[in-house]
Amino acid sequence: MIINTFTIEDLLAIKLELSANNLNNRLYGLDIWKKSGYIIKDAMLKFAVSTTKSKKDAARFLGVSYSEFNSLYKRYKLEDFFNNE
Repeated sequence: MIINTFTIEDLLAIKLELSANNLNNRLYGLDIWKKSGYIIKDAMLKFAVSTTKSKKDAARFLGVSYSEFNSLYKRYKLEDFFNNE
């Protein structure tokens, strides 16, 4: 129940802190600031695909056209991600 009171920013900060603490404050060797846009978009795409019933629903959820969604789906290699689960 307490997690429901946290903002997405709070949850992200907690996750980053926990991950970085175990790795001497380096997050998997990533330049986190420069890669944050990619990381966030990747997470949003994965969330949209996993919580909607179709790719069209996921595109609508994200507010992008279906063709743009398909392009993003390929660029972020989500087919490989969801086939390996």
